Amino acid sequence: MTDYYFRFSLGQRLLHGLLMLSFLGLVITGMPLRFNEAGWAIWLSHTLGGFGVMGFFHRTFALLLTLCFILHLAPISYRLVIRKEPGLLWGPDSLVPRPKDFLDLLQHVRWFFGLGPRPCFGRFTYWEKFDYWAVFWGMAIIGGSGYILWLRTFVSRFLPGWIFNVALLVHGEEALLAAGFIFTIHFFNSHLRPEKFPMDLVIFTGRVSEVELREERSEEYRRLVEEARLASIRTDPPPLWLRNFGRIIGATAVGIGLILFVLILVAVFGR
Repeated sequence: MTDYYFRFSLGQRLLHGLLMLSFLGLVITGMPLRFNEAGWAIWLSHTLGGFGVMGFFHRTFALLLTLCFILHLAPISYRLVIRKEPGLLWGPDSLVPRPKDFLDLLQHVRWFFGLGPRPCFGRFTYWEKFDYWAVFWGMAIIGGSGYILWLRTFVSRFLPGWIFNVALLVHGEEALLAAGFIFTIHFFNSHLRPEKFPMDLVIFTGRVSEVELREERSEEYRRLVEEARLASIRTDPPPLWLRNFGRIIGATAVGIGLILFVLILVAVFGR
């Protein structure tokens, strides 16, 4: 019988679910506003009640994403300020990029071309750290410009009028970039690459098998063994209902994302 180990807590998985929901909702309601002359955008907006309704839901999902961001930062701030855990910012379990991540990237490229062995990854790979910090960039650039456009009456008291033209351009172009990245690069790295296809269930079950942990994150596995912490995170295999739930939710999200990506391409190149 294969041993399984916890990788993500229930709270982390629920927070990722909220992130998925809010991001997909923002793209579904935002891209028709961005490409409002495209046939599919007109049909979708009319189906959902019109562009005014789309705008309402877009702002609702923006609030959900902001809530998700706050719920993520709150425990991190507590652990940093109150519990004094410096390992959050630097260490083998940290999501902050370290020199090793850049070396892993170079070694991975060499491995792609058969010029060296595959790098030994720790708890988080360099591309996972990139995905993580991209959310902070998105909240600052896309979220910041979005709130400027939403609260334009209030903001206009302090900022010049030209800032709204800049915000509109930045908001649309950066959102387009974020959607394209998530629906291609992130989906491929997380679910569609050969060793994970058709779905990596770890973000839904929170569990990873010993084989996966040993082969894909050999550095973390070695460290857990050396520190005698492996047994402390051992758990039962994910139940069938949880795996099926993950497959349904994951496949739905990936399917919606890929459809939206195709529609975006149609809007961009079909003008």
